[in-house]
Amino acid sequence: MLDERKLAVLRAIVRDYVSTMEPVGSKSLVDRHHLDVSPATIRNDMAVLEEQGYITQPHTSAGRIPTDKGYRLFVDRLAGIKPLSGAERRAIETFLARAYDLDDVVLRTVRLLAQLTRQVAVVQYPSLTKSAVRHVELVPLADKRLLLVLITDTGRVEQRSVELPETIAEASVNELRNLLNACLDGQRLTEVAEVIGQLAERMTTADRPNAAAVFSVILETLLDRNEERIVVGGAANLAPADFSQGLREVLESLEEQVVLMHLLGESVDESAVTVRIGAENPVVGLRGTSVVTTDYGTGDRALARLGVLGPTRMDYPTAMGAVVAVARYVGKILAGA
Repeated sequence: MLDERKLAVLRAIVRDYVSTMEPVGSKSLVDRHHLDVSPATIRNDMAVLEEQGYITQPHTSAGRIPTDKGYRLFVDRLAGIKPLSGAERRAIETFLARAYDLDDVVLRTVRLLAQLTRQVAVVQYPSLTKSAVRHVELVPLADKRLLLVLITDTGRVEQRSVELPETIAEASVNELRNLLNACLDGQRLTEVAEVIGQLAERMTTADRPNAAAVFSVILETLLDRNEERIVVGGAANLAPADFSQGLREVLESLEEQVVLMHLLGESVDESAVTVRIGAENPVVGLRGTSVVTTDYGTGDRALARLGVLGPTRMDYPTAMGAVVAVARYVGKILAGA
């Protein structure tokens, strides 16, 4: 266990290295920080930190840099995450409020996170399985064809064409639309199949074949379109100097949706924000990075995750503060969708 003075030295090393990307020496610590101890004491403290694995010397005659263990202790002992300024909060809310649909919300969120943190932003679309039905619309396209529009409470809009076995009258379309909305409005999509299984009996015998075709397409929509989607932005923020020979592996990993899903899925814990540092990441190609993630949703319901990815030499307080703040605003926007 480190005493408060050694923790202060470690914090100073982390902050200086994040800021300058230069190994930190005892003299610079004395010059830059008011640690109220002699240079000899600082050198002794750095020796202890190195011996315990919190800092390391990249090469002879250089200063010290934090290790993954050092970053972990730094994050675990943070007194708090860096709050956004009032101007930043207002800008975020205004920028997201201009989104006109879910796709726009996600794209704007990616841009925001990348700009606020100067890291790679990763945003997961709300999963259909965690959404509820807000409205079902049926639009006649021809005598035997309808357009089915399924709108969820998270702003997702799914459209499918329905080929009908028989000609359908306008009155029958209205009746079917009203029945679907009366029975499905507010239902979680995971419960829709069970509800639809009971609807056929409520249709007149003449309308049942067409109703069955519509019900079938709704069920197919839930199965076929339940993919998990992730949008990535800000890859240009990755600096080759931060990764030495590992930048290519990082970029390749960011191109794989399955890898990103695994990364976000493994990043969840009971805290408001999760930080995985270096080798803590489950994806081999990303073990030279740190990932900061959190859930976003409406009310107490988590719908998906978002976060940022960057080098372990990351400004953790700023990244954590931005991720939490943006997630909160995204939840507010979706709640009002």
